Amino acid sequence: MKLTTRGRYAVTAMLDLALHSSDGPVSLADISGRQEISLSYLEQLFSRLRRHELVASTRGPGGGYRVARPLAQVAVADIVLAVNESVDATQCGGQKNCHQHGRCLTHDLWEGLSQQVEAFLSGISLHDLINREPVKRVAEIQNNRVVFHDQDIIAGRSQRDH
Repeated sequence: MKLTTRGRYAVTAMLDLALHSSDGPVSLADISGRQEISLSYLEQLFSRLRRHELVASTRGPGGGYRVARPLAQVAVADIVLAVNESVDATQCGGQKNCHQHGRCLTHDLWEGLSQQVEAFLSGISLHDLINREPVKRVAEIQNNRVVFHDQDIIAGRSQRDH
């Protein structure tokens, strides 16, 4: 299975965007601060997400990103695929040439697992995720952490002053 950091970060960033877009476009800097994902990495991910029409951008002051479709129509699988991730658990990438000149003994097992994972991720939308209580609790904690951190910066305090 090849769900790497890229796919995880893309889903996390899209979920953050969905949670915070009710007030208008969300900046990548805000997502970066809340999720602790590098801004340059987010720029790469959002370039791919924009090409797949999962996000739309607004330029200029107050600009940022918004989810381009209704949240119920954006499946986690769409996000993972948009950033060129694969949930294929086979060793051969589905080519059925895993063992010298043909398929290996366990090809069907890993292919079945891949199908289950894809079906699972296809069955969960951003709308589903933002309505889960654990997601709401974590988002609230992250929002409070960022607010307190910003207040400390404005007041000229650092972490070591606490």
